[in-house]
Amino acid sequence: MPSDSGPLTIHEARGKLDRREVTSVDLTRSYLDQIGRVEDRVKAFITVTGDLALQQARQADQRIASGDAGPLTGVPVQVKDVICTKDVLTTCASRMLENYVPVYNATVSEKLFQQGAVLLGKGNMDEFAMGSSCENSAFFPTRNPWDLERVPGGSSGGGAAAVAAGEAVYALGSDTGGSVRQPAAMCGVVGMKPTYGLVSRYGLVAYASSLDQIGPITQDVTDCALVLNAIVGYDPRDSTSLNHDTADYTGQLTGELPRPSPNSKGGQQGAIRVGVPEEYFVEGME
Repeated sequence: MPSDSGPLTIHEARGKLDRREVTSVDLTRSYLDQIGRVEDRVKAFITVTGDLALQQARQADQRIASGDAGPLTGVPVQVKDVICTKDVLTTCASRMLENYVPVYNATVSEKLFQQGAVLLGKGNMDEFAMGSSCENSAFFPTRNPWDLERVPGGSSGGGAAAVAAGEAVYALGSDTGGSVRQPAAMCGVVGMKPTYGLVSRYGLVAYASSLDQIGPITQDVTDCALVLNAIVGYDPRDSTSLNHDTADYTGQLTGELPRPSPNSKGGQQGAIRVGVPEEYFVEGME
């Protein structure tokens, strides 16, 4: 449930669940209540799956009680409406697909459900992910919860807005040229685009297959690592999926940065370089 100090992180929510301070059903109801309070203004969801969410929350509570909980078990999530979810509308924010119900899950959806995640619904977006403001949905624009007169960014604007507004603990978006990172920045949350091939694209409706990647939108960096741990892995159904051992990304957050050492050309080998873009957004937009 959103706390007095703001929305919960995944690790805070899991702590409450593990300590039995709250059940997943209680947590899910609190987020559905928050959706009911703010969604008519924020418009972060195309579809809200309240009944399914409560059903999954009850199953998650059983897993927690039996000691079979993972890092995402019982935690409510929003999934971008370009990612297939079995028996749940997946419209890509387009009238052409407004009645499309997939008969299969995307690999990332499958991985979340195997972990015991709770699906609150499908996130609004620019139609077929072709936009950067979430104004180009065929259904309605999403607003930035910090200022409803401003855009949340896009194309995964519904996910960033939902996380910032406390309508979901975290979200999954897709990123081709900034569509997770840019709305996360505009809404004051954390988003990342994983290395290409790290996360399966199977079940993602493609925009540009050589660039598309699915990535998390969360409250903090630790949460990003938790979600990344859950969704990475080789998938033979995606021809560009990387077949190698995956790391524990949460464990890497506490390690020391590599120390640079002189190289034969007089430079620094292993030094970290930080790039700063000169443009604030994109040319032609205020």
